[in-house]
Amino acid sequence: MKNLLLHICCAPDGSIPVPDLISEGWNVTGFFYGSNIHPLDEYMKRLEAVNILKSHNNIECVAGKYNPAEWLKSVEGLENEPEGGERCTRCFKIQLEACADEAVQLGCEYISTTLTISPHKNVNLINSIGENAASSHGLKWEERIWRKNNGFLRSVKMSRELGLYRQNYCGCVFSFRN
Repeated sequence: MKNLLLHICCAPDGSIPVPDLISEGWNVTGFFYGSNIHPLDEYMKRLEAVNILKSHNNIECVAGKYNPAEWLKSVEGLENEPEGGERCTRCFKIQLEACADEAVQLGCEYISTTLTISPHKNVNLINSIGENAASSHGLKWEERIWRKNNGFLRSVKMSRELGLYRQNYCGCVFSFRN
């Protein structure tokens, strides 16, 4: 069985990838990164939802260290970028690098992400960033486009069934103000 650390941006987005990967025979561990999420109570709601997803699927899940000040520093100068612009690209890099770091610590061979379930995100960009993060850490990238085959709509349905908190913004303070 292949060990995969799955970056889970939020529980609703993980509601389809987690069981699909398990059904394919992967040994899945979840990785929730949330330093980009503001404010703290929003982070806590999302972490609680990830814990529900974890319990429902009977998987291990680790949360990266919550350090919004460090995240804000890393996107300094990009505050006025539009949604989907360079700030988001940098944020994806931060999240997937953190996932790769954690995968090395846990002894996983593969990493992947739930980010590609969103119809609003550039899947080619995300998979390219993921491939770079994996290869720079001696890992393999499991490329997926989770929004295929109605993945996003299925995730909305599954989120309702599981009672998962579903946010209305990506998470960062800049998307919140918009």
